[in-house]
Amino acid sequence: MFGKIVYISDNEAHVQRLQDGSMSTNIMNMHVIFEDEKKKILGEVEDISDGIIKIRFLGEIVNNRFVGGVIRKPTFNANLRLINRDEVAMLVGEDNDSSFILGVSPLYDDYPIRVDINDLFSSHMAIFGNSGSGKSCGVARILQNVFSNPKLLPFKSNFFIFDAYGEYHNALMDVSRINPNLNFKFYTTNVNQTDGQILNLPVWLLDIDDMALLLRSETHSQLTIIERMLKLANIFALEDDTAIRYKNHLIAKAIMSILYTNQTASSKRNDVFQILATCSTDEFNLEAPVQGIGYTRKFRECFTIDTAGQFPESILMTEYVTNHIDESLDKYEPTEIKYYTLEDLEKALDFTLISEGLLHNDETYSDAITLKVRLHSLTISENSRYLRYPSFITMENYIATLVSVNGKKAQIINFNLEDVDDWFAKVVVKIYSKMLFNFTKRLKQRASIPFHIFVEEAHRYVQNDGDVELIGYNIFERVAKEGRKYGIILNLISQRPVEISETVISQCANFLIFKLNHPRDVEYITKMLPNISAEIVEKQKSLQPGTCMAFGQAFKVPMIVRMQMPNPAPSSSSCDVVERWKV
Repeated sequence: MFGKIVYISDNEAHVQRLQDGSMSTNIMNMHVIFEDEKKKILGEVEDISDGIIKIRFLGEIVNNRFVGGVIRKPTFNANLRLINRDEVAMLVGEDNDSSFILGVSPLYDDYPIRVDINDLFSSHMAIFGNSGSGKSCGVARILQNVFSNPKLLPFKSNFFIFDAYGEYHNALMDVSRINPNLNFKFYTTNVNQTDGQILNLPVWLLDIDDMALLLRSETHSQLTIIERMLKLANIFALEDDTAIRYKNHLIAKAIMSILYTNQTASSKRNDVFQILATCSTDEFNLEAPVQGIGYTRKFRECFTIDTAGQFPESILMTEYVTNHIDESLDKYEPTEIKYYTLEDLEKALDFTLISEGLLHNDETYSDAITLKVRLHSLTISENSRYLRYPSFITMENYIATLVSVNGKKAQIINFNLEDVDDWFAKVVVKIYSKMLFNFTKRLKQRASIPFHIFVEEAHRYVQNDGDVELIGYNIFERVAKEGRKYGIILNLISQRPVEISETVISQCANFLIFKLNHPRDVEYITKMLPNISAEIVEKQKSLQPGTCMAFGQAFKVPMIVRMQMPNPAPSSSSCDVVERWKV
């Protein structure tokens, strides 16, 4: 089979191919052993041409264990042979309490390929492949194998699947049949779907960055307005004495700022009345009594305009208003979060725009009115149904509800996003990812609650977009760079890796590459992974559906893995055109 070694470099050896017909087996991609001087060097057949077999060095076998990398090269007199079954076992993983079966090796008689769970799931992973290449089935099978492992009960696990097309529901919904202690939770954007909960985000838990995404903010001045809006919405929802004094203080300052403008009395009155329509208190409303010397006026009566176009009661009104201004309250920050709605946000925004005079400021008018229009559009849109949580809940309790179903722990949480547009789905995935990331950062014991986020159609969400320019970071890049140490792990599933953020891909430690046709995608992966040879990535071109190239920290050597079909399978099959055409 193997003849004389004729060439040795740092990375490979060239071996003459015997012409005696002894190569009865196709040895392409198979592993071989160089034996001499008490050392065993592992190589992989990567090319056979012109009577020469090219073998790439992978590592050494030392004391019956594989060690990656080759320092000492084989000699020209080394004996060369195919790897035996015991040596295959060294490469494909051990059968122990922390491993599970990923798939089988098509090169070695369907030998089971086991992967250590810590090595695979403690770091970010990328799963790439064309539509129909088997990546969705592969992901479903991986999760099924993890949860059906008799040596493991992953009761405290948290797998969040953001499912662009609702594919995984069928494959994972019966996880309790594997073990009654395991549960599946299903969130859906389809209001007619009865076997899940409608996705619902508490709007008061959204911060400046979240609202900037929702309102498609474009300028830093809009961020300032959003910050003010969120603060006021929360304060307006509070009822304690300090909050009421602060409300009065704000209203009073806003009224005084209007009274000192150059507007007509009629315009001033309209602006003041609009403020009170947005936010009112017992002290500031149209019917509130304003006490003069020996007489009383209702607040609205103080804005009666005389024939000279003035407010006859301007002195009375001014004294009343200024008595409620307390400059010490300017630094007031609420100590608790209260329930508020999209409509409350609109009122808070209106108050912000009027009280700050932004609608009369040429420099900020465009930014202000854009936010106002977009918030109103969101409030009346179909997407608003996903932002109407019925009652107050804290962030910690909300996270707890995400991972529980019928009072039991849910290990798989599936978000079906197929019924919302791409933009809203992208925002939702970003908001949830940031929410989970921030939650893990606040844990007293770092990485004590691992969160595994699977993003299907990742190229739609994990992009090189404009988040960095506006809010200072891209949430997925932040998770990719920092998430591992906090126990939040990204798993990207995509058919177009070229459209995914370079930073995120570069942080992935494990890769499952199914067949990719587009040369730009293959080139992009190769560029992003300088430690992986182009030859390894190129191998995916000849793969069958359901088969992938697996490499990274979870794999001792790059391996071709045939994934077993999931049972049940995800809803990702192609349309049977012939059947649908029949009468």
